[in-house]
Amino acid sequence: MSRQASRDTRPELVVRRLLHAAGLRYRVHYPVPGMRRRSMDIAFSRLRIAVFLDGCYWHGCPQHATHPRSNAEWWRVKLERNIARDRETTDHLTAAGWAVLRFWEHESADDVARRIKAEVLSRKGPPVDC
Repeated sequence: MSRQASRDTRPELVVRRLLHAAGLRYRVHYPVPGMRRRSMDIAFSRLRIAVFLDGCYWHGCPQHATHPRSNAEWWRVKLERNIARDRETTDHLTAAGWAVLRFWEHESADDVARRIKAEVLSRKGPPVDC
C-alpha cells in the first residue's frame, strides 16, 4: 500500500492542468480545517470550495469497486473506514460553510474541470463594474 500514490495522481494532474489553463488558481493538498491528517486534493480557500478526486478502489465507487478475496474481512473493514472518513470530512466541511465537490477517477477530466469552474464562478458572483 505504501507504493500507492495518494497525491498527484494522474486524474488530479489532468484536472489541475485544465483548471490552470482556464485561468483558475487554487491550492493543492490544502489541510482540512479542524481535522488533522486530512487534506483536500484541490482547494479554493477564499471561496471555500473543496475538491476531492476519489479513486474507485480506495473510496468504494458503486460502479468500479472490487473486493479482494485474500484477507477479505480486513479489506472490507479498511475500505468501509475510508468511505466513512470521506462522509465525515464532507459533513465537517459542509457544516463549516464549504462547498464540497467529489468526483470519481473515472469521470471525464473535462467534465470535472467544467463543473469545478461553474462552482467557482457561482461563488464569486457577478463581476463588479468600477
